[in-house]
Amino acid sequence: MRQLVFPAGYTASLSRRDTQRAIKLIKDTFQKNLSAALNLDRVTAPLMVTKASGINDDLNGVERKVEFTMKEIDGVAEVVQSLAKWKRMALYRYGYEPGEGIYTDMNAIRRDDQCDNTHSLFVDQWDWEKVITREDRSIEYLKDTVRNIVKALAATCRAVKEAYPVLTTQVTEDVYFITTQELEDRYPDKTPKEREDLITREHGTVFLMQIGGALKSGKPHDGRAPDYDDWALNGDIFVWDDTLSAALEISSMGIRVDASSLHAQLQTAGVTEREQFPFHQGILNGTLPFTIGGGLGQSRICMFLLGKAHVGEVQVAIWPEEMRKACAEHGIDLL
Repeated sequence: MRQLVFPAGYTASLSRRDTQRAIKLIKDTFQKNLSAALNLDRVTAPLMVTKASGINDDLNGVERKVEFTMKEIDGVAEVVQSLAKWKRMALYRYGYEPGEGIYTDMNAIRRDDQCDNTHSLFVDQWDWEKVITREDRSIEYLKDTVRNIVKALAATCRAVKEAYPVLTTQVTEDVYFITTQELEDRYPDKTPKEREDLITREHGTVFLMQIGGALKSGKPHDGRAPDYDDWALNGDIFVWDDTLSAALEISSMGIRVDASSLHAQLQTAGVTEREQFPFHQGILNGTLPFTIGGGLGQSRICMFLLGKAHVGEVQVAIWPEEMRKACAEHGIDLL
């Protein structure tokens, strides 16, 4: 369990019942805004995949997946950690063209996540993916997509505040773009988290680019799997959370690897054996389309827009008993 943050004098703006109604409003509104902004269709998605498929997300490469054997099917199944690879294959199988895409409700279990104000063992995201052309594999296309997502978030914020005037959350629509190396150069004596807080406090909404590769310091800003995002064309969206007085990451996204960047990143990570999997073969031989995609945290967006101090106020999950007691003592009502 990570250290918790207890905002001084915190009181939830909405009752439990109004919170549930507001969550529905946010989810209904945001996915409509997102699909319109990026031209996405809603599709169904898997909760589990086979281990042998190589489709599951490896995150930072150290997290243990939830896995089990099956009664009538050989092999081992894994509960998904994200749908980064599955979505790209789905776009190919469903026949999507450049400029068209999909989104889905992704539910995952990340058993090794440490619990705190913004982290849970249960992860719920709007996972989305869109077909692009080779020419679209650029920083400018990435930035334009980020701007459209933030506009969808800002429009959702306005709708929720109209329904619940007591809410005070603001979304800064003018996105500030900066690379992880530029951020390290600006704050060389700070930790990655401290850098995120400093830059987001200053600008309100930040897209931190190029995550995964080593910086001049010899370490990456943060870990990123080598086989879906192109580390030169990816990033995280942060918003400033006034309730927690901290930067809140609401999305990890990026233009996906092509054959050359996939091979190079697998070599850097020391996992070139993954090239034998069908997903990786589809990229290396040019079968799978060029895509851009990411995940947007449903519970994090809800807690941000509703001014909540803990993700457990907007999702039902399992929490350490000492966390429940400490939160109750500080006016934080976990569901």
